[in-house]
Amino acid sequence: MKERLELSFVVPVYDEAESLQELHTEIVRAAEAQGLRFEVLYVDDGSKDGSDRVLSQLADRDPRVRVASFRRNFGKSAALALAFGRARGDYVMTLDADLQDDPAELAHLMRTMEEGGYDVVSGWKVQRRDPWTKTLPSKLFNAVTARATGTKLHDMNCGLKLYRREVVEAIEVYGELHRFLPALANWKGFKVGECAVHHRARQHGRSKFGAARFVNGFLDLMAVSFVQTSALKPLHVFGRVGLASLVLGFAIEAWFLLQWALGEPLRVRPLLVLGGVLAILGIQLLSMGLLGEMIASQRPKTDFPVRAWRNWDEPEVLAAGPRAEPASRLAAGGGD
Repeated sequence: MKERLELSFVVPVYDEAESLQELHTEIVRAAEAQGLRFEVLYVDDGSKDGSDRVLSQLADRDPRVRVASFRRNFGKSAALALAFGRARGDYVMTLDADLQDDPAELAHLMRTMEEGGYDVVSGWKVQRRDPWTKTLPSKLFNAVTARATGTKLHDMNCGLKLYRREVVEAIEVYGELHRFLPALANWKGFKVGECAVHHRARQHGRSKFGAARFVNGFLDLMAVSFVQTSALKPLHVFGRVGLASLVLGFAIEAWFLLQWALGEPLRVRPLLVLGGVLAILGIQLLSMGLLGEMIASQRPKTDFPVRAWRNWDEPEVLAAGPRAEPASRLAAGGGD
């Protein structure tokens, strides 16, 4: 029987070879300072700079390190989905691999979670060490996201987060939804909080942020807001509008039909055309709702080709079967 673990670190990695050795040292130091039994799950998202070799060396030296390497770059959501489905800790802490997230914030996140009774605690980079080309779009994105999702956080997309395990088991991460994990948890009924965390300037490599990611973020916000607020029932959204349009269109056409039956000449009028357009639009919207129901009934694909595993026991069966309920909670105390 495998040893019970209290904490799983989840670290998506993409071209961060220069940072990994130092990052792992900091992770181990932070966990051991709290006296926790832990594991570190690194998911190499198709790196091309030798990150996979560095991770293999870490796994050889430390049995607490588990590594999965994708065959190509699938994105951060794919990396998180794979790790969330296989994490063995009662709690899961995520952080980025670029050394900008400080693993020592573990104690702060733990304390905030226990004192506030939260299921998710998200980091808030109050003093962000990034150029304005990243900070300004991020502030705009966070403001719009908080308003659209009803999840009042200052920094929705901060990589530094602590989850209770039941949260990562309940939420599905696919596409680019890693940006909205606190909102997904909130919509599932979990209590979400935040705490200010230390943010550091990038020391190695280069940022993966670009204009395309900013635009994609807003498109993803539209998608996730629609899916979640409609309770995964597209027919309820499209169907109501479509049914109203169809009824109104038929009512207009029925009125003209009645006038014709009473002897009024039937002429092409704007209202007659409008009735026909509304009826056709209603049929189209109802069809879109039914198609949406078919799509929503299909579970998102979260299995991606993995080129190599390190320190994974039978990885092909780890995701199968329900896991036992957490046996313990993290202690609220601990060093800073």
